[in-house]
Amino acid sequence: MDFFETIMFPFKWLVSIIMVGFHEGLTIIGLPAANGWTWTLSIIGLVLVIRAALIPVFVKQIKAQRGMQLLQPDLKKLQTKYKGKTDQLSRQAMAQEQMAMYKKHGTNPFSACLPMLIQMPFFFALFQVLSGISTNAREGEGVGAMSHEQVVQFDQSSIFGAPLSATLLHGTPAGGNVTATWILSIVMILAMTASQFITQKQIMAKNMSEEAMASPFMRQQKMMLYILPVVFGVGGINFPIGVLIYWTTTNLWTMAQQFFVIRRMPTPGSPAAKALAERRAAKGLPALSILTGKKDEEADAAAAAALEPKIQRVQPQRKNRKKK
Repeated sequence: MDFFETIMFPFKWLVSIIMVGFHEGLTIIGLPAANGWTWTLSIIGLVLVIRAALIPVFVKQIKAQRGMQLLQPDLKKLQTKYKGKTDQLSRQAMAQEQMAMYKKHGTNPFSACLPMLIQMPFFFALFQVLSGISTNAREGEGVGAMSHEQVVQFDQSSIFGAPLSATLLHGTPAGGNVTATWILSIVMILAMTASQFITQKQIMAKNMSEEAMASPFMRQQKMMLYILPVVFGVGGINFPIGVLIYWTTTNLWTMAQQFFVIRRMPTPGSPAAKALAERRAAKGLPALSILTGKKDEEADAAAAAALEPKIQRVQPQRKNRKKK
């Protein structure tokens, strides 16, 4: 067993245990054990468990992203301060001040990637589990927590005629429909890349302030907006259909999660924040501190003052005194 296999071993067992648990539960309620839809729902169940466990990490990611966006004006000033200074002392001083800013705001550039980095071992583990299904079925072995019988059931299962272990690049197992495999794989790859693109696009279009949009960080984000879907789209031809189902489902979860966050907890100064402020104002509700970037007490006081009707003070008129 090589180094990578040693690292992935516990993840393969965890992934297979969750899938087997959902599969057993679904068969208990009457779904066929060897049916492709039973195993598809087991894969979706795996996504739900992993993404639910990652909700606390996602909350940290949102805070980190918001902190990075609010930090852009200060970073721009710092870059202007050290512009043209290429000596080692200046670069070191700039790096130290930059790290001090990150620490002060409780964020860093890598926090936004944390959920994806945590998911990657599970993704590779599922890829290894599903890629070895056909081989293990022939050799009479199990995979992780999956028994040989369950491996055979999975190998023989399909949806719309396409085996779950089939890939666009490596072909379709015996008994599978090649045309169905091609059509379903292409549809799943398009859905996977489109959902990822839409998720990033709605963040950039609705949940970034004007300062963040004009920052160098934003130029990197725009590049990633187009590069990542292409990378996953090209890599998708090597993914088994079961893995494509997993990745499409997790992308849809992310898209819905981001939609909720953008609508309810937008970044201050972003178009989504202005839209939320307008909706609350239309309902006669006070402004939220999250929209202004102020402390709660200050925001509440400002909102109360804004909602109070302005009454013009009437100056008392001087009465004419009677002459004696």
